[in-house]
Amino acid sequence: QVQLVESGGGLVQAGGSLRLSCAASSRTFRNCHVAWFRRAPGKEREFVGVISWNGGITYHAESTKGRFTLSRDNDKNTVYLQMNSLKPEDTAVYYCAARIGSLTEYAREARYDYWGQGTQVTVSS
Repeated sequence: QVQLVESGGGLVQAGGSLRLSCAASSRTFRNCHVAWFRRAPGKEREFVGVISWNGGITYHAESTKGRFTLSRDNDKNTVYLQMNSLKPEDTAVYYCAARIGSLTEYAREARYDYWGQGTQVTVSS
């Protein structure tokens, strides 16, 4: 079992930055691919990005390319989502999710076994 805890959300002005963290207590996390999803008010949850277990591969949603960066520190069992040039449309609850195995269908929620409870990010205009 892998328990995930997100942190780092908050209120920021448009153009600002935030760094979200996804921490796990289990060493199994080091073998997990980790993704970020988000749910904006009134919308379905959507894929943001994913990082492979060793950090060697990342994929990003088109809406966040060039602004968001994924990284991880497996010694700390933590994955980071650095968000720059934030826009009001980035306002959402951000969730991290983890899976072991392949990275196929990396944007599909159902492929992830473990989820955090989310952290709110609000971007004011």
